[in-house]
Amino acid sequence: MAKYELKLPKMGESVAEATITSWLKEVGAPIEADEAVLEIATDKVDSEVPSEVDGVLTEILFNVDDVVQVGQTIAIIEVEGEGQGETAIETPKIETVETPAVQEVVKTIEVAKEAVGSTSNNGTRFYSPLVKNIAKQENIARAELETIPGTGKNGRVTKADMQLYLKTRGSQQALTTETSRVSISPPKKQETPVVLNGDDEIIEMTRMGKLIAHHMVESVQTSAHVQSFIEADVTNIWNWRKKVKEKFAAREGENLTFTPLFMEAVAKALRDFPMMNISLQGDKIIKKKNINLGMAAALADGNLIVPVIKNADQLNLVGMAKQVNDLAKRARENKLKPDDIQGGTYTVTNVGTFGSIMGTPIINQPQVGILALGAIRKVPAVIETPDGDFIGIRYKMFLSHSYDHRVVNGALGGQFVKAVKDYLEAWDLKREL
Repeated sequence: MAKYELKLPKMGESVAEATITSWLKEVGAPIEADEAVLEIATDKVDSEVPSEVDGVLTEILFNVDDVVQVGQTIAIIEVEGEGQGETAIETPKIETVETPAVQEVVKTIEVAKEAVGSTSNNGTRFYSPLVKNIAKQENIARAELETIPGTGKNGRVTKADMQLYLKTRGSQQALTTETSRVSISPPKKQETPVVLNGDDEIIEMTRMGKLIAHHMVESVQTSAHVQSFIEADVTNIWNWRKKVKEKFAAREGENLTFTPLFMEAVAKALRDFPMMNISLQGDKIIKKKNINLGMAAALADGNLIVPVIKNADQLNLVGMAKQVNDLAKRARENKLKPDDIQGGTYTVTNVGTFGSIMGTPIINQPQVGILALGAIRKVPAVIETPDGDFIGIRYKMFLSHSYDHRVVNGALGGQFVKAVKDYLEAWDLKREL
């Protein structure tokens, strides 16, 4: 028999750790390849970790709520056969001579390991996403967080430590002059108490709901939101899609919605106005090389998630439609992987899905813009022709552009959304799929 190390897989460039939320298998349970062994959570998405081999789970190395780094071994699976290549674990016995010099080296290594385990790369203590979220919710600054005693491994602060601290926080919050020189959060705003009666129902927010609430408040506090609105005539798009959608479904085996058509126009406009495809980091502007479009998708439980179409400007219409359909389907089924929601450079949200004609969306940090697509309406409109103006029935929609006025002025914000409108209105009725 050989042993296989189940490691925490890579989950995108910006994800370095995850919290174990539940074990789906117990020690001694048989496991098939591709079968989920445990569930994990990052600050962005929940996911499952599958096994890559058939075997029996023999050892679990972390508990629920433990934070694991990408690449760490989290469980041991016993597999059939001898010598499983890179997956096999061999622990050779090494005879050592316990001289004073060796003992000193071993002691130094152990001290270093303990220090690394209890600190992050910048020399301060390591905090799990759960603890960070509690600190953010309770307006606990980093300097204050450093003072909280930790009872976890290597002095790590746990959820229980945070709860205990919050109970006695009022008597502990005499901040010193030294602490005041560090970035300190403003006092927590006193919430107006809600009067309850016997008929009211109290519903606990979901983990994702809390994260979304925190991100939205943080975005409003970070970016200077400004909106520009413009109306687009999408009659050509409406008629073209009506003409080709059955042919597309028969050939590709899936539906052609309006979303990929709009996404194509947005990607083209971002290519024309690359200073909308940026992020702001301190006083530095990060100009993004790739155009990665976030696509806001509503979930069945009422929450929202934003999967990302990578290199959207390099896709043809069929490729864009397949990407949109795949991400939307996996979002509804809660099967998105962490990498599916990473790396977005601009976001599009379709408020028209629920009948809204326009909206004022909140920027998805650290991006600087987000476009809301309103409902397509059949309206009377003035049509200009060489023979004069007349009234006709047209399909129109509003585009609502929110942008960060710290780095995007009104001219750029307006020109960008005007470019999207122009691409939509210039749609070729004779276009082939």
